[in-house]
Amino acid sequence: MSQARQPRYDKEEFARRGEAIFERDIRPHLGAAGDYDFVAIDIESGAYEVDADEITALDRLLARQPDAQTYMRRVGTRYAHRFGFGHGAPAR
Repeated sequence: MSQARQPRYDKEEFARRGEAIFERDIRPHLGAAGDYDFVAIDIESGAYEVDADEITALDRLLARQPDAQTYMRRVGTRYAHRFGFGHGAPAR
């Protein structure tokens, strides 16, 4: 049984680091990634994985970086998920 990873940063710092890495190091290289694909980012190493399935992206990242401090988002929005009514991802 693996131990749960403990966050090493507060929420604001976590998000700031994740967004900075995404904008600076990842977005320019996304190419064919769709707006609804997920990006799992290790906010310490900058390692990342992209996949249409968030669990697949996360599993691949954790296989490479077992102690990752993982920030998750979609390519086309700052949020991985939205709650409530409004414009969201189209049904697949």
